[in-house]
Amino acid sequence: MDTNKIITLLPDMAAFVAVVETGSFTKAAEKLGITPSGVSRQVSRMESVLSAVLVERTTRRQTITSVGMAVYEQCRNMLDSAKEAVVASESNTTEAKGRLRIAAPDAFAKQVLEPLLLEFMGLYPAICLHVQVTDLRVDPAYQNVDLVFNIAEQPYEHLVCKTLGSVRSILCASPQYLAEHGIPHSPENLVKHACLPLGFFDGDNVWSFTQGEQKTVITVDGRYINNDADMRLKGVKQGFGIAPFPDFVVRDALEKGDVIEVLKDWQLKSDFQGGVHMQFPAMRFMPNKLRVFIDFMEAHWMKSILI
Repeated sequence: MDTNKIITLLPDMAAFVAVVETGSFTKAAEKLGITPSGVSRQVSRMESVLSAVLVERTTRRQTITSVGMAVYEQCRNMLDSAKEAVVASESNTTEAKGRLRIAAPDAFAKQVLEPLLLEFMGLYPAICLHVQVTDLRVDPAYQNVDLVFNIAEQPYEHLVCKTLGSVRSILCASPQYLAEHGIPHSPENLVKHACLPLGFFDGDNVWSFTQGEQKTVITVDGRYINNDADMRLKGVKQGFGIAPFPDFVVRDALEKGDVIEVLKDWQLKSDFQGGVHMQFPAMRFMPNKLRVFIDFMEAHWMKSILI
């Protein structure tokens, strides 16, 4: 195939990558800002030029063929190389500028990151900071994000990781609730108490605890289920029961005596605890906007509440 034909296929290759990584023509169209029929035409054009079926289409789903996956890998490499070219040009200047896209968990972004982000923006007026606040998994390797904050026991292995601190999951209740219903002295006691599960996933009311080598699993119940940390904390303060929190959410409430930690000797298993990992794809040329952000977060982290 001559070079001119390859050049005309470059936009179609990018569209095909979006289809594979989003799982549908509709989602790929949303990501690219075009219509699903437009994406379909681009993929069909690739299939015609390559004389191969890349996507098997039915009325309900699209399946990537084995040939399609092989083509995807090469197209993905092409896009990565294009990004490297842009980054190389950006790194040729000492000025930190441009749009920087980051993602972070909801409560963490609001209660820990926000003051640091505002300070960063004041120092770097040429950088446009695009913050995506979500508790869903965001992967900079496949989504339009430069850096993600990930709270987990283990960071994503395929990304570069800078660990800033740690988060522990703890159980809390109001003094009034504990005075009326008693203090639980073991996880088994929780079945007699009103609890506030997150309700984010099925099974969020099944709590796992460890104490040294000892492990126990308890199914809890309660009439106020809420996956928003701030709203759940207000429910606990109102005496609705016992609830789990990342430690930074309840730090002030604990210091003021509005809530009390229970079962301190037990560790509650949670998807929202572990290291605070700042992660981004490996790259030969790092844009200055990303470099200064990483340096800023590492230098200013002690100003956060996770000292």
